[in-house]
Amino acid sequence: MITFVLSLAALVCGYFLYGRLVEKVFRPDDRPTPAIAKADGVDFIVLPSWKIFMIQFLNIAGTGPIFGAIMGAKFGPSAYLWIVLGCIFAGATHDYLSGMLSIRNGGANLPEIIGKYLGNAPKQVMLIFSVFLLMMVGAVFVYSPASLLQKLCMDTAPSVELLGNSTFWIIIIFVYYIIATMMPIDKIIGKIYPLFAFSLLFMAGALLVMLFVKQPTIPELWEGVGEASLTTKNIFPCLFITIACGAISGFHATQSPLMARCMKSEKMGRPIFYGAMITEGLVALIWATVAMYFFYNEPTPGYQELAGGEDVISKAPGIVNLICENWLGVFGSILAILGVVAAPITSGDTALRSARLIIADFIHLEQKSIRKRLYVCIPMFAAVIALLIWQMANPEGFDVIWSWFGWSNQTLSVFTLWAITVYLVQQHKNYFVTLIPALLMTTVCTTYLFSEQVFSLDITYASCIAGATCLIALVWFIVWMKRNKRI
Repeated sequence: MITFVLSLAALVCGYFLYGRLVEKVFRPDDRPTPAIAKADGVDFIVLPSWKIFMIQFLNIAGTGPIFGAIMGAKFGPSAYLWIVLGCIFAGATHDYLSGMLSIRNGGANLPEIIGKYLGNAPKQVMLIFSVFLLMMVGAVFVYSPASLLQKLCMDTAPSVELLGNSTFWIIIIFVYYIIATMMPIDKIIGKIYPLFAFSLLFMAGALLVMLFVKQPTIPELWEGVGEASLTTKNIFPCLFITIACGAISGFHATQSPLMARCMKSEKMGRPIFYGAMITEGLVALIWATVAMYFFYNEPTPGYQELAGGEDVISKAPGIVNLICENWLGVFGSILAILGVVAAPITSGDTALRSARLIIADFIHLEQKSIRKRLYVCIPMFAAVIALLIWQMANPEGFDVIWSWFGWSNQTLSVFTLWAITVYLVQQHKNYFVTLIPALLMTTVCTTYLFSEQVFSLDITYASCIAGATCLIALVWFIVWMKRNKRI
């Protein structure tokens, strides 16, 4: 528990110390924000700061800091290092600066930002890449909550056959996605998100209290990083892909523009963007610690079935229910339903909303008119339905999509970090705050691609290729700075 307490303190201190440093690097001012300059009552609309924070937190969180942390807990106390250091120096910095860049560029979406600072070719690649990623999020976060609702209804109301049908729940969730994607942001998302965000935070807070009450025995960092791992997967790069939302996630940069279009002042940026990511890191830290207790001990019936094997993602919902039922009782089960079912749904709808806005910006189609929103949404929803049908028709469809989502999610953060680095160089600001994370994530994603995702190379060869890629990126960056007389 000592490592856990020190990690909690480090995250809080990181917000007040490093977060302030990053804010000084960017230097927010009093210029009119897109919410005021481009107000349209649909996507550009001023919202209260507390509501923006809650929506931003749930947008970037979903089940990420829960499922990712549970899977990452199998790597042992090394998960603490990545959550704390990744969140402070990479994830929160990435989220804050990408959100602030969106504000400075009129509420621009991620492909527009990447195009401005990295060039037209990366912009076109990121346009396709980010839209496909967001549609994968929509497909994954329709199927997984639908499966959970089906199981819940079969356990509690087995006589009602309709409620035990996953297709029924897929249709219900997808209809909600259509409505939430089409409606003005303050009509549905602005009203229900704060409630779900509060539920997610309350559940994490209750588990935090129980951790201090139970004082469980879990591995400490100094007991050995690799030795305490319960998985045969390589800590590098697998841990860095497994725990994304609790450390750094490229998906967040697609969500931040939604809130950048709702902020009244740039000075709200640090508590909203940096603060939401630190909060997500705290949630991930709590869930990783609770999961370690269940992984490293055998206190509960059903533990062996859920804790065994390498693939934890399919078992993560069961682990959440097991933890909540045993530690929080009946009320905990209700919170588990809200956290494990509602959270992915609220990530899916904003993912599709982001995809709509990215496509609309690319084809220069205003979105104030419902008819013009439909022009974008109809083909987009058709593509997501096709992805869903393929996922349901293939037994391993969900695992395949989740695997590619994990890698593409972190790859998106690589492009975002490089774009921010170029901006900081152009503005004569301290670019090392994003250059170092950009080099790290470039190495992580390349190593994972060659060792785990496609080529299945030995980790040594994959690391060599990744190192060469990272070196090429650094040389390109130095040449670019010299060519533009930045050094």
